[in-house]
Amino acid sequence: MRCPTARGRLSSAVREALLADRPLDADPDHRLDPGPTADDEGDRQLALWMLFELHHRGFEDVPDDAEWRPDLLALRRDLERDLEARWRELAAPLLAEHAAQATGDLATDFFALCEADTGPSVAEFVRRRATTEQLHAVLRQRSVYHGKEQDAAMWAVPRLDDEPTAHLLAVAYDEYGNGSPDQVHSRLWAGGLRAAGVDDAYGAHVGEAVPEVLEQNNLMAMLGLQRRLLPASLGHLAAFEVTSALPSQQWVRGLERLRAPEELTGYFREHVLADSVHEQVAVRQLLGSYLGGAPDRRDDVFWGGAVCLLAEGRAGAAVLRAVGADEHEVAA
Repeated sequence: MRCPTARGRLSSAVREALLADRPLDADPDHRLDPGPTADDEGDRQLALWMLFELHHRGFEDVPDDAEWRPDLLALRRDLERDLEARWRELAAPLLAEHAAQATGDLATDFFALCEADTGPSVAEFVRRRATTEQLHAVLRQRSVYHGKEQDAAMWAVPRLDDEPTAHLLAVAYDEYGNGSPDQVHSRLWAGGLRAAGVDDAYGAHVGEAVPEVLEQNNLMAMLGLQRRLLPASLGHLAAFEVTSALPSQQWVRGLERLRAPEELTGYFREHVLADSVHEQVAVRQLLGSYLGGAPDRRDDVFWGGAVCLLAEGRAGAAVLRAVGADEHEVAA
């Protein structure tokens, strides 16, 4: 993947600093302080996404050692602080409502949190109404996540004790193909896109991703990279597993309705069974064993779960608007 096209002053400054391999502070136009325009959020999220991508696969046209440049790390730190503060505020009402009904039992309370209705369902839209053209537009948006799957959560492995590590890797083993490269979920996703006639190259559709999709992916990267946010990363992963099986069923029905290629339908069919098993392991065993050794981090775990739910809802609404869904479906 090559460095994506900028969307504003901030992402332009980051892109030029990456491509020219020069410090960000050499910025006479003050683009590191984007003005209050309607495009600011997409600009900011793309800039942060590029900085996070340096810790994933990077860019073909950017030197590998850019990953640890102090100027880029300093900007990433500032953008992450803003992102975290924003999501502390956004999640507070949901967490307060949940706390008022909490029982004290981890599994009961976490599953109850995951039942919160946080926004419209893209999967339900695909099941009932999407055209093939709209399906392809949704797939391009979703590819920003599915090209990486659970990669960000894997930064937790060296930070955990043995028992939660074993449970985390039990979940990840399925995601990464159970030892078979052809069954790695990101590869299955790419095969599904290719069969549907959609570009399956890694990062191919970042340029058209709505800001909320970029933000959703930035949140996962932030939670994974920041060691102090480890419990939130685990909560995010668990909430994703708990809330994936039903949407995957809806995707299967929608793809069958549209007569989509089996390679694509099979990707979601795989997740119907896998995620229904993963949710129990992720909540009862992974979170249970982690909080058994760190009971004071419970609130952080639940914050990560709330972030997962709310970010999915916000991204879903934005994707539905972008693909031309009816307004009542966006507001559902």
